[in-house]
Amino acid sequence: MGDWVIGAFINLFGSIAINFGTNLLKLGHDERERHSILGGGLNGKAILRPIISFQSWRIGILFFAFGNALNFISFGYAAQSLLAALGSVQFVSNIAFAYLVLNKTVTVKVLVATTFIVFGNTFLVAFGNHQSIVYTQDQLAEKYSNITFLFYCLLLLVVVAMHQYVYRRGELLLAISGKELMRYWKLLLPFSFAVVSGAIGSCSVLFAKSLSNLLRLSMSSSYRLDSWFTFSILVLFLCTAGFWMTRLNDGLAQFDAILIVPMFQIAWTFFSICTGFVYFQEYQALNALRTVMFVLGMISVFIGISLLAPDEPKGGEAVDIPLTSITSSKANTDVERLIEDSPIKNMKSLAREMATKALDVVVGAKVVQTLAPYWNGIKRWNRNLVS
Repeated sequence: MGDWVIGAFINLFGSIAINFGTNLLKLGHDERERHSILGGGLNGKAILRPIISFQSWRIGILFFAFGNALNFISFGYAAQSLLAALGSVQFVSNIAFAYLVLNKTVTVKVLVATTFIVFGNTFLVAFGNHQSIVYTQDQLAEKYSNITFLFYCLLLLVVVAMHQYVYRRGELLLAISGKELMRYWKLLLPFSFAVVSGAIGSCSVLFAKSLSNLLRLSMSSSYRLDSWFTFSILVLFLCTAGFWMTRLNDGLAQFDAILIVPMFQIAWTFFSICTGFVYFQEYQALNALRTVMFVLGMISVFIGISLLAPDEPKGGEAVDIPLTSITSSKANTDVERLIEDSPIKNMKSLAREMATKALDVVVGAKVVQTLAPYWNGIKRWNRNLVS
């Protein structure tokens, strides 16, 4: 068994652990929200217990940290391009955990997307780079000064500058006009934002692999981790990882998750693979057939990620129910289904309908009261006419 197989399995278990931990974190927030609703609050505000007091959240944070540690270790045993693409297995495990932990419904579209991701990862593992090389500090430093890598960095800066200009241009048009932008801007704005985020944020994978490589080197030789090179890579890793997390949160706040989440994942995966290909020259291990099959696997994974985007609400209805308010119990799901099937959606519409009917009754009573004298006069006039 090659070292790349060990790295792939470690990364696989790490990705599943991260996703399982994420679902437990979500379950903890759901339980916190449910307890705040049942407990009531002061001055109309719900009382929220500390999130750390929920066991599901505590276990989730442990799984999340453990999975990230496994992924960090895996980069020392397998190619970056292989592991970056293999990270999409989180989407597959997320479907299983969402069904088992959060009681979500799995649709046909989700199953089709999962099939694309599974087939894509099969191609990536079968035809990807299977080398597992441990580089010395001098070799890593030499690769950072390689002319091909420097040219790639320059190209990356051009791509970032172009898309950042497009994003700023779109923001300016949106601020000045105050009108609805043209249709292509609705896709171009989040796309340019995701490209800038993925191009810079994916460099954290390169620095993480370099650190993991140095850690593995220190375990098998007399290399010490307290060198200037190690600290420089650590600082670069923290900066790029922090940039990626900040942009991820900003993107979710600015754009619809239906668009931005698949764009983020595709951009991050694409640039991570390209960076690994160029810096570590992983393309040299691939012949024409393996290159074509690897590209087909990437396309299949990207299609699957795109299909996992949730459908937009029909009829232009906005979904104003926060994510943390969705409970995971079957009883609440049944109640929500009954509410959705009834003509009265919520308490506001019920109160509105009752107020409308009451207003009709009051108006009708006022009309009758106003017309009563005239109606009595007409009846007296008819009696006099007959007599």
